[in-house]
Amino acid sequence: MQNILLIGANGQLGQDLIRVLSHDFDITKTDIDQCDITSLAQVTELFESNRHDLVINTAAWTDVPGCETNDRKAFEVNALGAKYVAQNCERASCKLIHISTDYVFDGQKNKPYIESDLPAPLNVYGVSKLTGERYVAAYSRKHFIVRTSGLYGIHPAVGKKSNFVETMLNLAKEKDTIKVVDDEVLTPTFTVHLAQQIKKLIPTDYYGLYHATSGGACSWYEFTKKIFEIAQVKTKLEKTSVREFGSPLRRPAYSVLGNYNLTERGLDIMKPWEVALADYFLDKENKLKI
Repeated sequence: MQNILLIGANGQLGQDLIRVLSHDFDITKTDIDQCDITSLAQVTELFESNRHDLVINTAAWTDVPGCETNDRKAFEVNALGAKYVAQNCERASCKLIHISTDYVFDGQKNKPYIESDLPAPLNVYGVSKLTGERYVAAYSRKHFIVRTSGLYGIHPAVGKKSNFVETMLNLAKEKDTIKVVDDEVLTPTFTVHLAQQIKKLIPTDYYGLYHATSGGACSWYEFTKKIFEIAQVKTKLEKTSVREFGSPLRRPAYSVLGNYNLTERGLDIMKPWEVALADYFLDKENKLKI
């Protein structure tokens, strides 16, 4: 049985990767408590203590406003951490799957971004993740860089109490009216489906860059509307804009990713975002077959 080193095992994607992969692979789980990827010495020690066929790096600092005010930490985690992992993967001659983001784009294209489109990040988070991609491509020959978007799963992200779906459902219990932005368009992606897509990539040697999100596109308002529809929530929902929210942070207004390379290789198994959301609710009820 092949051995996988899973970095960021306690995150929402990491925990679903364990669920999806554990039947077919021997998984070594690690997170910041066991290995801080910003330390080259700790990463090197981790690799020297175990032999791995594949490394999946889901570790990242995804606090977008936090990255803006602490760019040093953003680059230490998202860029240098990725570099240290890639260097050790190359030394160990093992495959590497590195998770990246739609935020490497500026949102000006207004149709799905494919892998050959030129990145132009708008904020520190996006720049730090793009730098991490560059390090992975430079230092690891057997690499898969997987960009995704708007992740949500039943396990909350590290440092967060809930995901977007649960945040909206909780707000619906507290407020009579909820306002959600309708001018940021993306493709929310269910972590179980992304984990299954990653499993599909593992046995191949089609190294390179991939976009992997659910199919279709929606605004955060449209996503929330579907959440309320499935959950039968009657709370009033209204559209608002990024400008009305008054956030000084620049985010791409349109960051939909097209899974072009997966499709070209006959590997795309991602479902439409509406189906993915329905599967999420089944997963909450322990009715989703994985």
